[in-house]
Amino acid sequence: MPERFFIPVRFAVLTISDSRTLEDDVSGRTLAERILGEGHELARRAIAPDNIEHIRHTVLAWCADSDVDAVITTGGTGFTGRDMTPEALEPLFSKRMDGFSQVFHRISQDKIGTSTIQSRATAGLIGQTFVFALPGSPGACRDAWDLILKDQFDYRHRPCNFVEIMPRLGEHLRRGARA
Repeated sequence: MPERFFIPVRFAVLTISDSRTLEDDVSGRTLAERILGEGHELARRAIAPDNIEHIRHTVLAWCADSDVDAVITTGGTGFTGRDMTPEALEPLFSKRMDGFSQVFHRISQDKIGTSTIQSRATAGLIGQTFVFALPGSPGACRDAWDLILKDQFDYRHRPCNFVEIMPRLGEHLRRGARA
């Protein structure tokens, strides 16, 4: 089997919070540091308020940006009245990634036990862009990156990874959606 070489991916990180700034955003910083530490690019980083329209506007703009391959949000996945990230993003998914949530919860249970049920972490595809919605805790961001996303965004990872299918993500857009 031929040797594979690393291919950097361009990520955008959006923290969903009414109270954080880029200076005190530990979860967003954790993701940015890990992304850069693996040799990927940080194309965008921002804070959005817990507001469905604002979240959608930012994520859709990034998904339409050819400089962004994947979007990771952190925050707004719980059950309080302000937690709106799944409501903002899931209707936009052309394809859901149910396996992400399942694996995230399995890993999370090992770390925080049954408290994992308080997270509505989700993922899917918007256009040709991978979108992941993580909880707002730095620990959840570390776990999601270190134990799931890091390998899936490494072209050298076998048996399969997201990078090798990225050129084919838009097939349904070119051919039209098939029922």
